[in-house]
Amino acid sequence: MIPLFHDFDGETVLVVGGGRVGARKARTFAREADVVAVSPEFVDADFGDAERVRAAPEPDDADDWVARTEPALVVAATDDGDVNDAFAAAAREAGALVNRADEAGGRDADSVVVPATVRDDPVTVAVATGGASPALSKYLRERLEGELAGAGGMAELTATLREELKAAGVPPETRRDAVRAVVRSGPVWKALRTGGTNARQTADDVVTGVVGNSEWST
Repeated sequence: MIPLFHDFDGETVLVVGGGRVGARKARTFAREADVVAVSPEFVDADFGDAERVRAAPEPDDADDWVARTEPALVVAATDDGDVNDAFAAAAREAGALVNRADEAGGRDADSVVVPATVRDDPVTVAVATGGASPALSKYLRERLEGELAGAGGMAELTATLREELKAAGVPPETRRDAVRAVVRSGPVWKALRTGGTNARQTADDVVTGVVGNSEWST
């Protein structure tokens, strides 16, 4: 299994199942996609901005639901294997991706696994065990949350520095060395994580140490 990031902006995700697993999946995809969650009942949980439709889909209804919603992804998250099978088959027939919440380990080639994620926009790190151990994925995610503090700020800071160095005519190899030095700088990370206002100045000092002058900065 090869990890990929998929842009669901403007896409629809169909979640079949109103339990806690369905809620978690709906909440995850509702950050970006238009989510339709279908179930005769919904647990008292956060479904994000998903549209909840109270219905009890049978296996024979799967094709109709998929045709009606035109999803990019179908999440089969009911406790009925026949319903999950039918919706997975209907999704594949329509060319949609499939996530089976009732499967672990071996999966069909066109199945997807929803990983545990750590976000500090624009940085996203995903952890997956191929469905074998959700508990381990959660544990690793919790460990990474602390390690990635400030990563979003570092991404934005270094993107700005790259553009400024390029505009100043700094040679590509020197630009790369300067940005790498900032990324590896403990003082810059500390400034970003503590919310201090001197992160940029600290980074400028690091870059100047590599470039050799301060004329590059605008």
